[in-house]
Amino acid sequence: MQLTCLAIDDEPLALDLMRSYISKIPFLNLVQTCSSALEAMAILQRQPIDLLFLDIEMPEITGVQFVQSLTNRPAVIFTTAYPQYALDGFTLDAVDYLLKPIPFDRFFKAVNKVYERAQLQPAAASAPTQATHQPDTEDFIFVKADYKTLRVNLRDILFIEGLKDYVILHTTSRKIITLLSMNKIMEKLPELEFARVHRSYIVSLAHIDSIEKSRIKIKEQEIPIGDSYKESFMRWVESKNL
Repeated sequence: MQLTCLAIDDEPLALDLMRSYISKIPFLNLVQTCSSALEAMAILQRQPIDLLFLDIEMPEITGVQFVQSLTNRPAVIFTTAYPQYALDGFTLDAVDYLLKPIPFDRFFKAVNKVYERAQLQPAAASAPTQATHQPDTEDFIFVKADYKTLRVNLRDILFIEGLKDYVILHTTSRKIITLLSMNKIMEKLPELEFARVHRSYIVSLAHIDSIEKSRIKIKEQEIPIGDSYKESFMRWVESKNL
């Protein structure tokens, strides 16, 4: 089974990297690279595409606006240098969200996710469909704490708190303190399931109990929403409002 794909980015070097990565994956067939969403739209009108590698910050039409305009959506993997857009990916049911500079192992993991879904639903591999994001409840990470390497199930993490060179993982059963930066641990988390809402806080979107003004409540903890993270987070909240 092969998946047809488009790579859309206004940066030539970013497109070169996508070409290189895609050429290494046997099940990916790169139809074309595009420097704008309008160019990609013309291709989608001519033929079915299974997967879009889509930058967000582009002139004329952003990647988010482009996806919102599509009636029949291919699977989408967002590629961007701006972590604050992760929540936009979540609301648009993107398969994954890759933060530039993109390492090959993260790229490989993302496209494997698309391929596995296509195998489960063969019809989806031959026609554009709206991708649905279903968190993998078996995902986990390993962290070093108390002179041991501990396995932490991602579904158990309520939120993560940063303290200088350390982070505290607040889970459903315990607190784990490990020598790690907030940026480093964010790289290891699924971008569509966790959001950085403050310089010192990352939250599990699935565990949010309530939101009031500029604070998130998870269990008994109130977590501030930083000014630089507020806009994208509140867009996600609005998308869930009835």
